[in-house]
Amino acid sequence: MMAPWRTAADAMRLAFKNPMNPVSHTYFGRAAAAGLEVFERATRRYGKPEFGLPETVVDGQTVPVREKIVWRAPFCNLIHFERSLPKGRTADPKVLLVAPMSGHYATLLRGTVEALLPHSDIYITDWLDARMVPLSEGTFDLDDYIDYVIQILHHLGPDTHVIGVCQPAVPVLAAVALMEADNDPLSPASMTLMGGPIDTRINPTAVNQLAEQRPVEWFRDNVIMPVPWPQPGFMRMVYPGFLQLSGFMSMNLDRHLVAHKEFFAHLVKNDGDAADKHRDFYDEYLAVMDLTAEFYLQTVQVVFMQHALPKGEMMHRGKRVDPTAIRKVALLTVEGENDDISGVGQTQAAQTICTNIPEHMRQHYMQPDVGHYGVFNGSRFRGEIAPRIVAFHRQHSRHSSPVKQIIKGGKSA
Repeated sequence: MMAPWRTAADAMRLAFKNPMNPVSHTYFGRAAAAGLEVFERATRRYGKPEFGLPETVVDGQTVPVREKIVWRAPFCNLIHFERSLPKGRTADPKVLLVAPMSGHYATLLRGTVEALLPHSDIYITDWLDARMVPLSEGTFDLDDYIDYVIQILHHLGPDTHVIGVCQPAVPVLAAVALMEADNDPLSPASMTLMGGPIDTRINPTAVNQLAEQRPVEWFRDNVIMPVPWPQPGFMRMVYPGFLQLSGFMSMNLDRHLVAHKEFFAHLVKNDGDAADKHRDFYDEYLAVMDLTAEFYLQTVQVVFMQHALPKGEMMHRGKRVDPTAIRKVALLTVEGENDDISGVGQTQAAQTICTNIPEHMRQHYMQPDVGHYGVFNGSRFRGEIAPRIVAFHRQHSRHSSPVKQIIKGGKSA
């Protein structure tokens, strides 16, 4: 519906920015071009962004990085950030970064990958947009998600460190608990859970309260819809990404409105650097993907309504998920002091329910002065959180001697 208007706005924007047009050198011309760009960007459907990490610095040397898909399934690709390193160099910790399936693409963790890449061999789950998966590929729910995590850990082999960022905290912990209960030799060396809803009864946020105020039938009737023609997933029932995005934006609507107002002002002033930063952030933030209806509804019910994992009632294909079975996997939990999506204490709850992990194999860290996204992105993540994760991985590698490292700042327990 908006496509013709967006096309016209983009054409007019180019006309007002054309240096051959005398109006482009006036305040009116710059304001018109700025307003048209704001309109075009506000009505655009954003495609999947690129990671855009062609190189990193290892041991003080710049080395090329190549993205390579090393494992495939109908709803997920596993991407390896393959670094070109000298032969014979001591291997870095092997890290599985489980990206959230919560409306955004895995590229939301670009900053996470970038910060860990100099010190780690990184793999990331690249979840596919449900509207792009044909119905013939079957369904995908929370049980399948847990199966995928286990299958990927088996694919990567021993001494892998797994990180669950936000939403994956629950399925990652469940997967590890199931592997430990089976005495799986390929269970990970460590598990890092960051800003995740392990127990949403603790300091419930607006997101948590919404889930508890309505029955699951309300969500099924009001936020689930079929994929339209001509998408490959035509007629698949999904929770559309734009609904999740609108929910996130409404939580901080004033901040987003101010950001777009400032973007307009930067364009009028020809402040290219500030405008580019706005474009980069919103190109990522506004790019959303659909979730399968069965995954979304099961997650809402099991995680946010029933609180099944912390109660010891979570089931996976008829088998109880028992966090007390985890004995040989080190646990690091990370939270942000101002997190308005996963409240303080919700992730730390993993330390409480995983009672049989030895004290020397567990650590909790709460980063002051950051919100939800600051837990896995930004300057404080790079300077305070990432070094702790790297040190934790090296300390708890099953084929390395412990590394003692003291990092100042923050609040550890």
